[in-house]
Amino acid sequence: MPKFYARRRLGFLAAFTGLIASAGLLNGPAASAALPTPVSAATARTYLASLTVATEDRTGYDRDLFPHWITQSGTCNTRETILKRDGTNVVTDSSCAATSGSWYSPYDGATWSASSDVDIDHLVPLAEAWDSGADSWTTSLRQSFANDLTRPQLLAVTDNVNQSKGDQDPATWMPSRSAYRCTYVRAWVQVKYYYDLSVDSAEKSALQGYLANC
Repeated sequence: MPKFYARRRLGFLAAFTGLIASAGLLNGPAASAALPTPVSAATARTYLASLTVATEDRTGYDRDLFPHWITQSGTCNTRETILKRDGTNVVTDSSCAATSGSWYSPYDGATWSASSDVDIDHLVPLAEAWDSGADSWTTSLRQSFANDLTRPQLLAVTDNVNQSKGDQDPATWMPSRSAYRCTYVRAWVQVKYYYDLSVDSAEKSALQGYLANC
C-alpha cells in the first residue's frame, strides 16, 4: 500500500514552494497553466533520491483495472472536468460535453478549437504505474490515481502527441516543446513520490539529467 498518507502535509508545503519557485516556467497561453503546479526542482530532486529503483514488471496489466473518467461533479466526468479546467472560453451542454472553446497543448505548442482533437494525458501513464507498483493496489486506489485532479497528473494535450507518448517514461519520451520539460519532470517525480511508485534505472538517470537543468 502506498505510503503517501503520511506525506500529505509535506506535499502541501512542497507544492506551495514549487508555486513560488516555478512561476513563469510554464510559458505559453494561460490555458496551459491549469496543471496543478508541481513541486520545485530542488524538492523533486530530493523526492527522486528517495524513490525505490526497481525493474518494471507489466505482468497482468489491463487498462480496465484503472477505472477512469468517473463522475466528478453533476454530469461532468474527469475528462470533461479537465477540458473545462485547461481550456479557454469553454462552453458545455447539459451533459457537460464541450461544444466550443480553445485548448493549448503545452507538450507541442499547438492550439485546438475542437475538443475531439484533445486527449487527457495521464502524465504518469497507467501502464507505467502498474509496472512501478500499482499492481499491488486496490481497484479503488487505482481509480483514484486514474482520476486525480489534485496532483499534476492529468493534462489536456494534442491527441496524436498523447498517442505517440503511449506508456513511455522520460527515458524514451519527453515533450517536444523544451520549455515545458522542467515542469513535466517535476510533475512526474511528484506523482511517483506521492503514490510511492518505483523508478527503473534508465528512468531515474533521465530524470536526474533533466532536473539538473531546471
